[in-house]
Amino acid sequence: MARVPLIQEQNHPEFADAIEKYRAGRRGKLINIYRMLLNAPPLAESWFNHSNTVRWNTTLDGRLREIVIIRMGHLTNSQYVLRQHVPTLALAEGLSLEDCNALTEWDASNLFSDRERAALAYADTMTREIVVPDDIFAAVERHFDVRQIVELTVLIGTYNMNARVLQALRLDLEPLAS
Repeated sequence: MARVPLIQEQNHPEFADAIEKYRAGRRGKLINIYRMLLNAPPLAESWFNHSNTVRWNTTLDGRLREIVIIRMGHLTNSQYVLRQHVPTLALAEGLSLEDCNALTEWDASNLFSDRERAALAYADTMTREIVVPDDIFAAVERHFDVRQIVELTVLIGTYNMNARVLQALRLDLEPLAS
């Protein structure tokens, strides 16, 4: 159970405009992360804008973004992130369920390109070690330009932040679609 209340939209008409914006940006649903964040409206707005920029306004391709996001869900044990991205968003970006499942032990799989493997090693290192050794970063530099390195780094950092907030507040999972 969530440690902070999830805003019930019918009880907060003052959030109607924000709620409509969040619904439009999240496949028509007011997902729990925004129901939680609306307890601090400026943070809800900032989170929404940042998340949308990281997800939709970078030069990273959708498959790579989802690979990294799903890996972050596994690394941080974020069931919320995994529920949001597997399978719907992952499949929409070209991943198979086999790809998604292989992300738990990606280094033992042959499903990922050298570029994807460099991004995964970078995500693992940023999350587990924080300080990234030169050899890991050099592999990233071989596959990504400077802009993409910044975008990838911010994507990984964002999902580390997300997981920590979601875990600390024990955000409830949305029910599975029937």
